[in-house]
Amino acid sequence: MWESETESVRGREFGNGFFSSTKHGFNTDGFQLKGQSWYVATDIPSDLLIQVGDINFHLHKYPLLSRSGKMNRLIYDSKDPDLKRIVFEDLPGGSEAFELAAKFCYGLAVDLTAGNISGLRCAAEYLEMTEDLEEGNLVFKTEAFLSYVVLSSWRDSIVVLKSCEKLSPWAENLQIARRCSESIAWKACANPKGIKWAYTGKPSNVSSPKWNDLKDSSPSRNQHVPPDWWFEDVSILRIDHFVRVITAIKVKGMRFELIGAAIMHYAAKWLPCLIQDVELQADEMSISSHSNSWKGGFHMIIPGTKDDNLSIQAKDQRTIVESLISIVPPQKDSVSCGFLLRLLRAANMLKVAPALVTELEKRVGMQLEQATLADLLIPNYNKSETSYDVDLVQRLLEHFLVQEQTDSSSPSRRSFSDKQMYEGTHRGNNLNPKSRVARLVDSYLTEVSRDRNLLMTKFQVLAEALPESSRTCDDGLYRAIDSYLKVIYLTYRCENIISRKIFKKKV
Repeated sequence: MWESETESVRGREFGNGFFSSTKHGFNTDGFQLKGQSWYVATDIPSDLLIQVGDINFHLHKYPLLSRSGKMNRLIYDSKDPDLKRIVFEDLPGGSEAFELAAKFCYGLAVDLTAGNISGLRCAAEYLEMTEDLEEGNLVFKTEAFLSYVVLSSWRDSIVVLKSCEKLSPWAENLQIARRCSESIAWKACANPKGIKWAYTGKPSNVSSPKWNDLKDSSPSRNQHVPPDWWFEDVSILRIDHFVRVITAIKVKGMRFELIGAAIMHYAAKWLPCLIQDVELQADEMSISSHSNSWKGGFHMIIPGTKDDNLSIQAKDQRTIVESLISIVPPQKDSVSCGFLLRLLRAANMLKVAPALVTELEKRVGMQLEQATLADLLIPNYNKSETSYDVDLVQRLLEHFLVQEQTDSSSPSRRSFSDKQMYEGTHRGNNLNPKSRVARLVDSYLTEVSRDRNLLMTKFQVLAEALPESSRTCDDGLYRAIDSYLKVIYLTYRCENIISRKIFKKKV
């Protein structure tokens, strides 16, 4: 995923990740793997079998006792004086980490990399390989590699944080995840002109991560580093680690619109349905029926299915949605209104916590004038009579009016993305937020008026939600009323005809 990056000075001083323990070394040519078992290449027969998962290690007690406090306790405190078998069921890092730890105990060279350091550090803590037993023991060695090599590298910090996903709670207790998150946040907030580390999202024509080459420091020759260079790399992280990184970035003062863009990028990767165009046609929704089937471009796993795998996937999606809602910057225009509405649709579909849904609705209300009709046509997932969630739109309008009243003295602000959204449309750029919302509501009323299950009181409340001064023209509202009255008339006429036929049959 990452290109090789220039090795840091501290990394060279550490010795390129290779180290061994020569003290108490055991005369051996190395380890040999035969099937599911590791053997020490020596003439001395093994006197201890250690099982880690499905892998067996045929080892010797003395090298392990000299460096592992846990092994000392297990062997000397055992009631069996001839203990020859130990099973580690919960060793962090599994058999791969224990293999490296065992090689270290035998004085063999161990190659530390970003891929194995977190597991080995946790395994060293589990085995209690501390300075109390030997100076320069495995805990010290791995901790030094983390501090001087990993945390100085963008790529390695990402790799190690990603590897921490399988090491809970050890990686948390040892502060590995926290330190990597802080390292990533610090580098993401650094001046792009000074970036010297490799990253995934750079332009294809850039072949080197060394942006400010020491041989040519002329500004005109420097490669341009986009402000979103770090988005793709952090988007591979699990949601809890992504939240930790974004939280650390917020503390360091990054621009809120850049943080919002990173959140939208992450959502596009893990919830691709959020960025799909939602085509809402009346014939697709079967408004005349009681069915709530959804045929738009938004597809997610709905919880409550009989398939256990789908339920687990829905739970994971709900966790992602809830986490993203909680870290969206509070500033207006940090993310687009369309993104917020699609996130709200996902939240309703996945039964997200009500408090988070309410907070998200308030955020949508802050910038409702930027919404489009397609974003606002949210299906009703609560088994209500109407196909669209009219009550939700009513709440969004209430939040919008409260926000407008609060910010009545300040001019409406629109981000660059909002300007792009309105550019090329037939809407007048000189319309104030209330006028734009009024047009949006009229279009929404026209669409939902075709639903014969829509109560007249709900239609009326929605039509009268905005003050009269909001509408510069009432044509849109009249069209919605006309459409609704036609549906009511046709429904009444059909019911009347059916009633007459039933009455005639009885007579």
